[in-house]
Amino acid sequence: MATDQLSVTFAALADPTRRAILARLTEGDANVSELAAPFSISLPAISRHLKVLERAGLISRGRSAQWRSSSLQAEPLRDATAWMERYRQFWDANFDRLDAHLQRIQAPQAKAQQADQPQRKEGTAP
Repeated sequence: MATDQLSVTFAALADPTRRAILARLTEGDANVSELAAPFSISLPAISRHLKVLERAGLISRGRSAQWRSSSLQAEPLRDATAWMERYRQFWDANFDRLDAHLQRIQAPQAKAQQADQPQRKEGTAP
């Protein structure tokens, strides 16, 4: 089992139900029933998902009277985004180099195609 924070964060984000719960919490705090509403799974299953998110630090859970609400915690997401940013920069640079290479090899082909086309005289139909 992964113990570093980044691994725990990505493990929590690996499940589509948990990602949907986080997306819902961007709109504001919610209780278990509100979070369970769009899913066809039991409340205990939603609670297990919430525990995974809480252990990952992605949500916090509080109690107000008999209601237990969940809140989004952005710090682990910020850390995961910062980690991924290095790889985005890597791929952007590779795509830029690929684009430049393709332009270099396509330029002679485009010139050759233009040279092969017969020249039209002005005022004549194609």
